[in-house]
Amino acid sequence: MRKHLSAFGHEFKRNRPLFVMLAPAVLLVLVFAYMPMSGLVLAFKNYRFDKGVFGSDFNGLDNFRYLFQSGTGWLITRNTIVYNLLNLFTSQALAILVAIFITDINARIFKKVTQSIIFLPYFISWVIVGTFIYNIFNYETGVLNNVLNSLGFKTVNVYSMPGVWPWIICIFNAWKWCGYNSVIYIAAITGVDTETYEAAAVDGATIFQRIRHITLPCIKPTVITMLLLQVGRILRGDFEMFYQIVGNNGQLFNKTDVVDTYVFRSLIQNSNLGMTAAASFYQSVLCFAIIMVVNAVVKHIDEDYALF
Repeated sequence: MRKHLSAFGHEFKRNRPLFVMLAPAVLLVLVFAYMPMSGLVLAFKNYRFDKGVFGSDFNGLDNFRYLFQSGTGWLITRNTIVYNLLNLFTSQALAILVAIFITDINARIFKKVTQSIIFLPYFISWVIVGTFIYNIFNYETGVLNNVLNSLGFKTVNVYSMPGVWPWIICIFNAWKWCGYNSVIYIAAITGVDTETYEAAAVDGATIFQRIRHITLPCIKPTVITMLLLQVGRILRGDFEMFYQIVGNNGQLFNKTDVVDTYVFRSLIQNSNLGMTAAASFYQSVLCFAIIMVVNAVVKHIDEDYALF
């Protein structure tokens, strides 16, 4: 220990300005990330407002037991994982396609306009997107039913059809995020040596062959890094997206309820902080376990592509 402290002291003297610059970031993380972790004790307590967080009685694993005995825990876990996997592959695949198409556009002005239009949905709030979706699928005045009526078909109540909502949510999520995610892939593609493309073109390679044998292999590290970062959030649903699109429609909960919306609803309806904390704690532990497992698998296959 004395040896490590001496080495740290020597390093601190050598790079004192760098440590001073690092101090605000370390302080920020400690105050807003690590200190609130003391509240995780609520997951193992029968919280009472008059006794406070640390004065409430311990109840062991009762909060977790209630969460899973009611069947809700498995339901929201399944929904969260399925939605995040669908959103992960649809948004990332679309972002890669958009990045490839944009980088292959030769007209400079058209290229910039296209990229700006595709990037625009990222700045639209989920509140506005939820309003768009409601005006499209509303039973009485929605665009969809108006079109169906004008064509002689019967109206459909989409809000009573839980099976279609996973696809609706994935489509709008991909539409909103593909422009933002494509910026990262555009930067990766731009970094590829242009002489490689020119040599392939001289050898007679078509544009699809250049994409398959040059572009995709060159951006492979970026794709894997993005996937690893997203996998770490596989049990964290986008609360704003689900809440603004679905709202409090109980008919859709079996297909659309995720951990975040369940925690919010439990807190509002039951004021059960213990069970809410248990659900959040379970969510965080599983996220950590998944990212460790996936990173270990990637590291075993190719160490250069792992996060750590």
